[in-house]
Amino acid sequence: MNQPLNFSLMASVSKLADELDAQQFPQSALYVIATPIGNVSDISLRALKVLNMVDAIACEDTRNTSQLLTRYGISKKCFAAHQHNERSVAEKIVQQLQEGLRIALVSDAGTPGISDPGAQIVHAVLEAGLQVIPIPGASAAIAALSCSGFLSNEFYFVGFLPAKNKQRETELAKLSNIKATLVLYEAPHRIIETITSLALVFGSERKILIARELSKLFEQIHRCSLGSAITWFQQDENRQRGEFVLLIEGAASLSSDEDSEAERILGILLEDCSVSQAATLAARITGKKKNTLYELALALQQKSDIAKDENH
Repeated sequence: MNQPLNFSLMASVSKLADELDAQQFPQSALYVIATPIGNVSDISLRALKVLNMVDAIACEDTRNTSQLLTRYGISKKCFAAHQHNERSVAEKIVQQLQEGLRIALVSDAGTPGISDPGAQIVHAVLEAGLQVIPIPGASAAIAALSCSGFLSNEFYFVGFLPAKNKQRETELAKLSNIKATLVLYEAPHRIIETITSLALVFGSERKILIARELSKLFEQIHRCSLGSAITWFQQDENRQRGEFVLLIEGAASLSSDEDSEAERILGILLEDCSVSQAATLAARITGKKKNTLYELALALQQKSDIAKDENH
């Protein structure tokens, strides 16, 4: 049963609000504010304070941001700053900051500049010698990583992959040997094609975490092998809806000497064998795990195919 906010918690929030009033919020500064990725409760008190204090808000979509502000009882002038006008808007924001105004920058959800508009604006403001202040908060990538259970201490943020199959698979081939957990974003209309490409390039044994609609009503988090991911999606068409964060387990590690020797052996075997056959034979020769060698062989084959395409 859901419990209402108790008086002690409300008093703590009130005290934190008083402490916020004592903080400094410089003029002539751009405030980069993370907004909720779904659940409107996932916003910080400092973000609300700044949104209520700034002179104007640059946002990816004025309609979305206006609706969000209304939920918090904030009325503020908003203007559009999206991928099609970001360069020209950057000049406008720099001018406003030079006049002593405070401007907030938000995207439709999450943190601006992370697979969202904002990076060009931040760059222009810094180049003008003005201050940029981050107001941290919700991030789909970090939320997914926190519950992934992948043991790598590193992650590699990829964002959105190319839409076309060939370009997507070429990009994945470049990522196939990275040991860090890979972080991808994907839209519902491309999710099946992307999962298919991932299994093709990385192999069916590599683990994936599928995080769908994070923090929203129909949130789903599922961890499985790439080989079984398509089946999971096909079991319920609703699983193909919403926004996705995909975490791909990093490539298995070999030592540098082992890696070089395995590449040499696989390179020879791949001249006459399939990827699977080459991995099987290399495992017998080296005593290393077949799955690790399969991923390495797959990457070598992909690189070879790319080189052939570039030479034609």
